[in-house]
Amino acid sequence: MARKYVYFFGEGKAEGRGDMKELLGGKGANLAEMTSIGLPVPPGFTLSTEVCTEFYKNNRQYPDGLTEEVEKNLARVEELMGKKFGDPENPLLVSVRSGARVSMPGMMDTVLNLGLNDETVKGVIKQSGDERFAYDSYRRFIQMYSNVVLGMNGEILEDLLEEMKEERDVELDTQLSSADMKALVQQFKDKVKETLGRDFPTDPREQLWGAIGAVFGSWMNPRAITYRRLNNIPAEWGTAVTVQSMVFGNMGDDCATGVAFTRNPSTGEKIFFGEFLVNAQGEDVVAGIRTPQPINKGKGDSDLPSMEEVLPECYAQLMKIQQILETHYRDMQDIEFTIEKHKLYMLQTRSGKRTARAAVQIAVDMVKEGLIGEKEAVLRVEPRQLDQLLHPSLDPKASKEVIAKGLPASPGAVNGEVVFTADEAEDAARIGLKVILVRIETSPEDIHGMHAAQGILTARGGMTSHAAVVARGMGKCCVAGCGDIKVDYSKQQFATKSGAIIRKGDVITLDGSTGEVMQGAVPTVSPELTGDFAMLMEWVDKFRKLKVRTNADTPNDAAVARKFGAEGIGLCRTEHMFFDAERIMAVREMILSEDVEGRKKALTKILPMQKSDFKGLFREMKGLPVTIRLLDPPLHEFLPQKEAEIEEIAKVMGVDASVLRHKVDYLHEFNPMLGHRGCRLGITYPEIYDMQVQAIMEAACELIQEEGYRIVPEIMIPLVGHVKELEIMRANAVRIADGVIERLGAKVEYLIGTMIELPRAALTADEVASQADFFSFGTNDLTQTTFGLSRDDAGKFLPQYVEQNILPNDPFVTLDQRGVGQLVEMGCEKGRKARPGIKLGICGEHGGDPESVIFCHKIGLDYVSCSPFRVPIARLAAAHAALMDEA
Repeated sequence: MARKYVYFFGEGKAEGRGDMKELLGGKGANLAEMTSIGLPVPPGFTLSTEVCTEFYKNNRQYPDGLTEEVEKNLARVEELMGKKFGDPENPLLVSVRSGARVSMPGMMDTVLNLGLNDETVKGVIKQSGDERFAYDSYRRFIQMYSNVVLGMNGEILEDLLEEMKEERDVELDTQLSSADMKALVQQFKDKVKETLGRDFPTDPREQLWGAIGAVFGSWMNPRAITYRRLNNIPAEWGTAVTVQSMVFGNMGDDCATGVAFTRNPSTGEKIFFGEFLVNAQGEDVVAGIRTPQPINKGKGDSDLPSMEEVLPECYAQLMKIQQILETHYRDMQDIEFTIEKHKLYMLQTRSGKRTARAAVQIAVDMVKEGLIGEKEAVLRVEPRQLDQLLHPSLDPKASKEVIAKGLPASPGAVNGEVVFTADEAEDAARIGLKVILVRIETSPEDIHGMHAAQGILTARGGMTSHAAVVARGMGKCCVAGCGDIKVDYSKQQFATKSGAIIRKGDVITLDGSTGEVMQGAVPTVSPELTGDFAMLMEWVDKFRKLKVRTNADTPNDAAVARKFGAEGIGLCRTEHMFFDAERIMAVREMILSEDVEGRKKALTKILPMQKSDFKGLFREMKGLPVTIRLLDPPLHEFLPQKEAEIEEIAKVMGVDASVLRHKVDYLHEFNPMLGHRGCRLGITYPEIYDMQVQAIMEAACELIQEEGYRIVPEIMIPLVGHVKELEIMRANAVRIADGVIERLGAKVEYLIGTMIELPRAALTADEVASQADFFSFGTNDLTQTTFGLSRDDAGKFLPQYVEQNILPNDPFVTLDQRGVGQLVEMGCEKGRKARPGIKLGICGEHGGDPESVIFCHKIGLDYVSCSPFRVPIARLAAAHAALMDEA
């Protein structure tokens, strides 16, 4: 049998199903499913994702037999609708839409009203009795098709439309007459010929295949590629294309189109939520050109009449359908609908994009409602989403100067310098600037700038506009539809109704939870994670097997991490304690001393400070494990570079400044990543590590005796490449530790282990394990030394590696499982074989990356460690990993 490429749906019957998203894309699968459960769906057919795969595999050629399949299914649609495609008397018009297996809002192309030409438009007039509607649809089709299929700049025809409105002294498209629309059609066709050097295509079948090709082609457009990269969507998935009979929301005041959510996508509140426009087509709602009206009466800030008031019968039907859909899919749905002459049609349903706050509330509520179980609730919340919940909001006590207010499109609070283009936002982010992207309205072409910005502010658009939907999916703070501001791109500024002028580079603050825009930087406060979040995390901890620790160097960091559920400290970087202004002089004195006695003298000043640090960490952890890494960075990082600082230290040490200057030059390293650091410092300057071990053990012993804690310090020796290094360092540490225990008469257990961060350590892990009670994989450095990359410099070119698919992700963000991951796995296997029961963890930043956490679970690590604010993310990712094992 020939392979089937096209799947029909219509009149209660469908060849596809809702679980066929891989083949039919989300749109096609859900249209088939809605048709099968009896909902009013205009008939159509879907070209599968396999066509897309073949299209790109065979130099944009379609597979054999596709034309015949399309024609056969087009005939079935004609039969059901009682219309003929291209017939001048009673024409069938269709839409051509993309549909990837996961939602990619606005990233790919759509063509509506396809099949119109100078003859078929007369048939539309004859059948509808409405000349204005027919020519409005025709001009929309030319606008869309010339941009999407013919590649013409969309602003060229948009400018003609705006000129017409200015001439007629009207604000809205709907205020233009039938004659105006007819004149625009001719102007559009003339402009297409003038710009492109050819006539606008009039053959409906040429139009259809042109649109199908353009939609498949849009899978590889820059914005779709960027969106896939940002959301880890594989390019090989491809998109489906759905051809569907048109229904019209722009035939008059008894027609409408809208977008709605079965629950509030910002808050998760169980309330039907959405917007619609009377006498409009779908793109009018998402483009933000007209101000949309609310679905429900009395909901939101709008004083415009609701659908409940304007079209009460259709509203009642829509309320029933949205409940059917949510119950059927057991998830919050994002739906699109059109009303034609008081008849409701469903054009799409999909699981709605939502903020982290909404995701948590919806998941917990649906468990309470009996729609889903606890395991499914945990899997419903994406670990990366939690990042939104764990960041600050505005300090309620702080004073603020509100200069404008828009719609609270995506919650959170951020501040930054104003920029007006996506490219400016991306350029600023590259050099570390925090910016707010301000646009009249965003378009899919702005995706890269939206990703780079801290937050987004738009003058136009509703809660379901492009800016709002994409920002929510990204977890970006967004204030949309801010009619209080007037953006002037030419002057690089915006003006507010209150009279404020905000220019490029000025700092503003956005509150995506209230819609407020404020001048200057308003202070923020950390979130309180209680209620639904706490309940979800209880379920998370019930299912996960991997422990989650934190990377913390101060008691404050440790306290934050404990609040977020950390089960210990996996990495305390002692060098971070050395940079304190009160200590740096003693540290420099120790480094610059010419002999052991001089170094010991300086170290005696540092010892009580270090002991105090460790006591603070042990207290916060209250008996949980604390892994303390001995000094790791090269010594030159602590040294002064300014002449005044050198002279100040020389004075303290009683030596000539020129001697110190010579020592600073001597200690400078050309490649410090591979230089005199880590355990190499302990080998050459053992007194440094001796002091640190003494401080750790005295802190533990004293706290056990004074406060009764059970403390098991884990002393970690960094950058071991050869077992002999660890053997020497371990012997020294044991000597010091046992000496403290004996001197203070305390009973303390302790562990001595190492950080595996060099390929040689992983390759010889069986030897290293003979001297280690635990391994902590330092995947930041292991990635550097495996790839031969410096993470401080690689940012200049790594984005190009990801864009060109040399690497799937930045390896410093998501663990390179094929290379670095293989070394980690090998280190685990060899370590366990040589020393059964050895404790294994990871303490690089990968410990907070969901994909990397899942890998750590898979290879059987005991724990991951990450920064405090990523602890809940790691906990949730660990639960996902365990539940995926069960599946």
